[in-house]
Amino acid sequence: MTAPFDRRLIAPMVLGTILNPVNSSMIAVALVPIGLALGAPPGQTAWLVSGLYLATSVGQPVVGRLVDTYGPRPLFLAGTALAGVAGLLGTLSPSLPVLVVARVLLGFGTCAGYPAAMYLIRSEARRTGQDSPSGVLTALAVSAQTVAVVGPTLGGLLIGAGGWRTVFAINIPLSVACVVLGALRLPRTPRESDRPRLDVPGILLFAAMLTLLLLFLMDLKAGHWYLPVLVVAAGAAFAVRELRVPEPFLDLRVLGGNGALLGTFGRTLLSFVVSYAFLYGYTQWLEESHHLSASAAGLVLLPMFGTAILVSATTGRHPQVRGKLLVGAVVLVVTCVLLVLLEPTTPIWLLVGVSIVSGVPQGLLSLANQNALYHQADPERMGSSAGLLRTFTYLGAIVASAANGAFLASGADTSGLHSLSEFLIAVAAVLLVVTVLDRSLRRIGAVRKESTA
Repeated sequence: MTAPFDRRLIAPMVLGTILNPVNSSMIAVALVPIGLALGAPPGQTAWLVSGLYLATSVGQPVVGRLVDTYGPRPLFLAGTALAGVAGLLGTLSPSLPVLVVARVLLGFGTCAGYPAAMYLIRSEARRTGQDSPSGVLTALAVSAQTVAVVGPTLGGLLIGAGGWRTVFAINIPLSVACVVLGALRLPRTPRESDRPRLDVPGILLFAAMLTLLLLFLMDLKAGHWYLPVLVVAAGAAFAVRELRVPEPFLDLRVLGGNGALLGTFGRTLLSFVVSYAFLYGYTQWLEESHHLSASAAGLVLLPMFGTAILVSATTGRHPQVRGKLLVGAVVLVVTCVLLVLLEPTTPIWLLVGVSIVSGVPQGLLSLANQNALYHQADPERMGSSAGLLRTFTYLGAIVASAANGAFLASGADTSGLHSLSEFLIAVAAVLLVVTVLDRSLRRIGAVRKESTA
């Protein structure tokens, strides 16, 4: 008889995983009141968003590697406790620089949840003999998408009840819940005498490379030409280091030989470039060119999130990923084409229709890439691979931000939206092509179907 998945793990896994998206989404409605309260212009409050993205992008694979080395329990407990400390710091913060520090700490503190969850899913699969726990993977994806829906609304309610500091204070009870559940339910990893040594120089070089790259992408200017030069230098030093040490932070030989996993990272980057650029570009256009209020624009977008959750929930238990990726990529191209057809006079029901269509790839692509990573990653490096997947997610978000800044520089007018859409059509088309060409996807879920958790 096959042992069942330990469902006591699901609550801490889901709660730890949503810490990052809830803090990513709530801040959107807090930027204006924070700026007014602290006398900070939008260019400065934007660092509250960028700071968390930067810390998360760098921290996810690093913390993931620590999860692989020491097990999920200590990293989960330390990370979620740090999120609570960051929430307290933000709640008591007297100035914007301290708030930015709090957001950076939140970024690092929320890094452990997703790698720890993926590690636990893999270890439970080994214990139970269920090689495809699609139900649990779907729960993680749907919970993150649900938080994306309720995050801004929750943030607005919290601010209305107690001011902008409440979007930081909410992390304190969430942190306590994570720490308590983690301490009670997460298994202890046995000590091993032959654990690999931590490659600290490799981690520092990787962090330097990624930080320089993100700083360049977050503020594209000709005067910052030296940043990509430094990125290349740090990347070269990182590659030399990782290829020479016996126990590297990222085994480039193994990673380079795993073309399927690299393809998943690439698809994740491409899909989130389109996803984030669409979300913020379309929202700005609805408000500035279609003259909708912020609340009305939010209602127009609500069907997108509802559709994404419905699609994830209904398709998540099917282990095959290639069909989901192909359908998602095709509908993503269609969504971007629809944006080119929009005008300020487009009726509301058609705008809602665009949102509904856009929810289909939202619900398919992220879940399918997560499932692909589960099957493609080296089981011994599941945590760091899951962290890298999140890094490519945030790289996509930052590229999307740069694209919105370039195409909507003079405002979110219709011509700017159309130009942005043409760029996104090209990105979505590349995503479709690389998906079609990736034959390794046929093997995932197609050979045998295990019972789901």
